[in-house]
Amino acid sequence: MKRIFASIIALGLVAGPIAAAPAYAQRSEQGEARREMSAGNILKLRDIERRILPTMGGAEYLGPAYDPTAMAYRLKFIRDGRVIFVDVDARTGRVLRRSR
Repeated sequence: MKRIFASIIALGLVAGPIAAAPAYAQRSEQGEARREMSAGNILKLRDIERRILPTMGGAEYLGPAYDPTAMAYRLKFIRDGRVIFVDVDARTGRVLRRSR
């Protein structure tokens, strides 16, 4: 029993940081986007969403991700079981690419 418990604890110590990585990365992206927006370098996400969402013809909006290196938002949608990504320049609001 002690051996099983020790294995579970060891697995938790190894897997814990890995499982937390995506949440940390997301917080980091949000913080970076907030800093860039405060500095006037990028548009507000709400302004970009107001431009893009009406053009998506009934697709369900799943949410955004921010890429600080590219200074771009990736908006994620789903329609008829297919995921659609719309990459938008965070500085101008211009659509960079749209997956099909």
